Amino acid sequence: MIHTLTISTQKRDAMIDITSQVKQFVRSTGVKEGQVIVYCPHTTAGITINENADPDVVIDVLRRLDELYPWHHELDRHAEGNTASHLKAITTGSSASVIIHKGELILGIWQGIYLCEFDGPRTRQVTIKVMAG
Repeated sequence: MIHTLTISTQKRDAMIDITSQVKQFVRSTGVKEGQVIVYCPHTTAGITINENADPDVVIDVLRRLDELYPWHHELDRHAEGNTASHLKAITTGSSASVIIHKGELILGIWQGIYLCEFDGPRTRQVTIKVMAG
């Protein structure tokens, strides 16, 4: 059971909450026990699970990633000039898995699943795979 989300991002750096889309797909499968894997097949975007209650968390995370990985660095050699976006994607990772129990995602009370854009605006794909068991 696989589903692909297509998401158009609007900024160079963004964290887009995709929790509701993942939950909707899980429910549509009818799987009551198992896991869902959320995967981003891009080298300048990632997937993470983090707080989705306070929007300032996203603002702070993106700002701190910019501090760690400045967009321009005099020693960067990558011709496209987006080394920072690759480093941010490495930091967040390309996938996350969540347990499904009684047909629902087991997420913490403040947790959400995010597509992390680091080289936008772009059109991104996110693959969701549900596995029963």
